[in-house]
Amino acid sequence: MGASPSKSVPKNPRQHLSETACRPYGKRRCKMQAFRIWDINQKTFYLRNNQLVAGYLQGANTKLEEKLDVVSIKPHTMFLGIQRGKLCLSCVRVGEKTRLQLEAVNITELSESRQQDKRFTFIRSDSGPTTTFESAACPGWFLCTALEADQPVTFTNTPEESAMVTKFYFQPD
Repeated sequence: MGASPSKSVPKNPRQHLSETACRPYGKRRCKMQAFRIWDINQKTFYLRNNQLVAGYLQGANTKLEEKLDVVSIKPHTMFLGIQRGKLCLSCVRVGEKTRLQLEAVNITELSESRQQDKRFTFIRSDSGPTTTFESAACPGWFLCTALEADQPVTFTNTPEESAMVTKFYFQPD
């Protein structure tokens, strides 16, 4: 005899695991993980006047470091947030400008299947020990920091430009 008809066994176990990790319709909360991030010049992220900036934090200021909260959607695609996933990083295009925005959205309630959530989606690419983050909503635009310390985290569409840093160290906290 076959399996009991009352039990549903997925044909693809990987598919079952990804669906239970993050369902698109909010039926189940997504798993969030904290990561440390710093650019190749050792600048870490922190908040200043409700804006994400990158700088050198020392001594008592090291507690200002913002960890990135990550909800993986599929391999190398993720939502990024800070403040325990209560503020999400988004890529917004206003006219000719593309900018990083922090939005008061719960990261675990975002869905890859909703078009309005695409602005929160980032594609992670690893190259050796470093990582880049490209906006899914604005292809060709990468998360970056300025060479100078204490400047806003932004986007660039010229990642090879020496004035911007697009390579980050990204490790689970």
